[in-house]
Amino acid sequence: MTEFLLSVHVLVAIVTVGSITVAASAFPRYALKALGGGEEREGGSAGSSEGTGTAVFLHRVCTGYAVAGVVVPVFGVATGAQLGVLTDAWLIVSIVLTVIAAALLGLVVLPGQRRLLALTEGASTEEEARPVATRLAMLTGIFNLVWAVVVVLMIVRPGSTTGA
Repeated sequence: MTEFLLSVHVLVAIVTVGSITVAASAFPRYALKALGGGEEREGGSAGSSEGTGTAVFLHRVCTGYAVAGVVVPVFGVATGAQLGVLTDAWLIVSIVLTVIAAALLGLVVLPGQRRLLALTEGASTEEEARPVATRLAMLTGIFNLVWAVVVVLMIVRPGSTTGA
């Protein structure tokens, strides 16, 4: 049973978190591209329909995989319980970091993406959106870094008595 729980935990983590990190990292660039980036579209208005479509798609990927990603900690805790390591420091730190990453995603990254999309749909300019995109890119980088630390903790498991 432990092998099954761990397999689901790892597979869903790779698919969901990996997809979110890539999509969220690319999002600010395409949102800014939607605002023009110095290009002129047919009809004379600045912006790129390709950038808009891609930004909307990347936001949907982040949102959809964030919902699916709830499975990751559920199966992670179940695996930890099976292994009897729920009180190990490395796992507690990983859980805390997972909560931080989820809060960053749900409370900062996804709303930031929505805000940037709203700017692309309004009469905003690239100059107005650039600070929002820059902040979003920085916070997305922090989100990605937190997940990288969780992955290292899952592999190294400092202080673990599970034999790894």
